[in-house]
Amino acid sequence: MRALGGSRNAAEPGLDPKPVVRRGWTRASAIDRPSETGADRFGHSLADHDAWLLPFFRSIPRGAEVLDLGCGCGVPDARLLTERFRVTGVDISDVQVERAKRFVPGARFLRADLTEVRFRPGSFGGVLCLYALIHVPLDEQRPLLERVFRWLMPGGYFLVITGAQAYTGVEENWLGSNAKMYWSPADAQTYQGWLENVGFEVLSRTRLPEPGAEHALFLAQRPPLPSS
Repeated sequence: MRALGGSRNAAEPGLDPKPVVRRGWTRASAIDRPSETGADRFGHSLADHDAWLLPFFRSIPRGAEVLDLGCGCGVPDARLLTERFRVTGVDISDVQVERAKRFVPGARFLRADLTEVRFRPGSFGGVLCLYALIHVPLDEQRPLLERVFRWLMPGGYFLVITGAQAYTGVEENWLGSNAKMYWSPADAQTYQGWLENVGFEVLSRTRLPEPGAEHALFLAQRPPLPSS
């Protein structure tokens, strides 16, 4: 769970998490992103994001379509990716999307729920989903992974940051924004199993320790077509 500074509670029975996530990221939009020279609220710098995205730059052809699920305000990931790719970003928050359009004018941004957005099969050479899947209700996460698999071209890459331990709950005063945030990650081993069962080859799994939390960074690939 990516937490910093708020109190954590179990999710209330009957809570609709999606409006909570939308309001939380709308209010925290200007808080959680690294500066040009420093780090974000969780200690990650632009150099960290560069390192996470390096497999895309090394392995996906220049000019390919890349999808950023949970793109936030577009900084830094969509902005870095537009240096080489045609980027589509999706986020649940209107404020995040409007800011992304200003910060990264070379990309296309859509305001949509990750569980409802749809694309044609084989549309993308790469998909990333950094710190966004963990805000999706748990029972909707594996179906989303199945769709991501279909949206990728054969040989395409998927970069995702997941939870490391299972948890479902709400954090008050998310990032000092006076708004709640909802979390529902599974554990890292469950995500590994889901990715493999969907059809991905998991190329790497990296532990990401953070203040008050721990996450897992997966790099996975949709297997390429057999050579003739």
